[in-house]
Amino acid sequence: MRHDRRGPARWIWSHLRRQPLYLTGFLAGAVAMVVLNASIPGLVGDAFDAVLARRDVLPIALVLLGVVALRGLLDFCARLSSELLAGRLNRDTRDELYVSLLGKSQTFHNRQRVGDLMARAANDIRQLRMLVAPGLDMIVDSGSQAVIPLVFIAFIDPRLLLVPAIFMVAFGLALWHYMRQLNPVATGMREEFGTLNAGLSEAVRGMEVIKVTAQESGERLKFRRNARSYRDLFVREGLVRARYLPTLLLAVAMAAALWHGVSLHAAGDLTLGQLIAFMGLMGLLHFPTNVSTFTFSLVQLGLVGARRILEIMNAETELDQHADGHTAPMRGEVVFEDVSFGYAGSQVLKNVSFTVRRGETVAIVGETGSGKSTLTKLVSRTFDVDSGKIQVDGVDVREWNLDSLRSQISTIEQDIVLFSRPVAENIAFGLGQQASREAVEAAAADAQAAEFIAELEDGYDTVIGERGVTLSGGQRQRLAIARALLTDPAILILDDSTSAIDSGTEDLIQQAIERIQSGRTTLLITHRLAQIRWADKVLLLRRGEVIDFGTHQELLGRSPLYRRIFSHYDEVEVPV
Repeated sequence: MRHDRRGPARWIWSHLRRQPLYLTGFLAGAVAMVVLNASIPGLVGDAFDAVLARRDVLPIALVLLGVVALRGLLDFCARLSSELLAGRLNRDTRDELYVSLLGKSQTFHNRQRVGDLMARAANDIRQLRMLVAPGLDMIVDSGSQAVIPLVFIAFIDPRLLLVPAIFMVAFGLALWHYMRQLNPVATGMREEFGTLNAGLSEAVRGMEVIKVTAQESGERLKFRRNARSYRDLFVREGLVRARYLPTLLLAVAMAAALWHGVSLHAAGDLTLGQLIAFMGLMGLLHFPTNVSTFTFSLVQLGLVGARRILEIMNAETELDQHADGHTAPMRGEVVFEDVSFGYAGSQVLKNVSFTVRRGETVAIVGETGSGKSTLTKLVSRTFDVDSGKIQVDGVDVREWNLDSLRSQISTIEQDIVLFSRPVAENIAFGLGQQASREAVEAAAADAQAAEFIAELEDGYDTVIGERGVTLSGGQRQRLAIARALLTDPAILILDDSTSAIDSGTEDLIQQAIERIQSGRTTLLITHRLAQIRWADKVLLLRRGEVIDFGTHQELLGRSPLYRRIFSHYDEVEVPV
């Protein structure tokens, strides 16, 4: 069931209505509890009249005791239901946001600040929980307690409605004015918190750079500036709350109600018990008046949080998942036809055309910034082409089912991403962590990682630090290679994947890769001649354009640019 994302209130309601049992228990329990609560002043008034008339008050006392006990039970049911409803909302919205983030394109993620995303995923969603409990919980209670006592007052004497009716109109206008003032402050608070969190996240991730460049003082000033902006909004919120008018209006209403009730009693139109019941019912209006400043703030913050979450989920993904697209075992033929692509209006690839046959290894070389990595990302649809098309096995990659396409392509990049999990889980990540331990160990052995894994404290069960910070660069890359080998991909993309590995280990890894090379298409980004020489073809890029395409020896013989790129290698025999 898709949730209604046309606005924050609609979205929240579309989640709440999926929990009819808890929603009904919460609403029915809260209203019934308030009805019982509103009956207590009348029973107390009856008891006063009974005492003055020298009647037996025991029946009234027993009824009053039963009402109080039942009120407590209903209150417990309502509070339990609201807490469960809030918990389900918290869980479901977090799941929905996470699934939405997984479905977004890399272009979308490149535009986001990690700290701000984390603020939305953690604090804004936590604010949704507080919107329900205690926010909506207390609003339903206070709303019921503002209306139901008026009904009981009408049964005592309709004339007594004059003062509370005027108060309720004034209360509604004052509350509307309060919410108008609070809304921009609440919005600013959530946005400033996202900015503060994003800055903190960037500083933590870049701590080494900050220390090496001695920029601690500058970063400290930046954090203080962001924290000061966040603090100032808290002060503004306090000033808005300080000017909350309904509490003053209630005090005036209580005095006016007492004067009105006493006047009717003096005229003989009200008994003393009725007067006491009336003032008791007026006293119930204290609760909605006093808690509204707190509860409506929670609701406002919750709606702002929901709006910020919807901004993320409703953002264009720029990438069609194509769930009904082509699904088949991949052979591995790749064809680029007049492909162009750019980031934010800056052209990166221009009219690129070439063909990689099944099982071929193509080395992609060129100067820094020539578009090598971008080219390989287009194959797996990390990005989509601006014009032209890329075909895999004769089918446009945009027509493939995205999961089917990506599950048969493995990429090992320069910046290895590992997770704070056991080594075995990191290797098995590409298979959803369903691979057997034997298969994991075999892949590690092929990637020349088994030896250093055995030296770790808990072997394959050793939990490595976030992004693999507890491992060397070469160790991280060997784990990434093992992960790729385990998935047995039809297309293997190596983006300078052996850059942090010593030459001896690199030779062993090359042997492992060559052993599984049969029938597998490989796109290899590298400047190492040891790798380029065993490639079937070499693709030479310059400023996003294909300059030449052929074997290593063919390019050495006919391409001055190719010879210049590798002229600093002593082992290159540059033709005269």
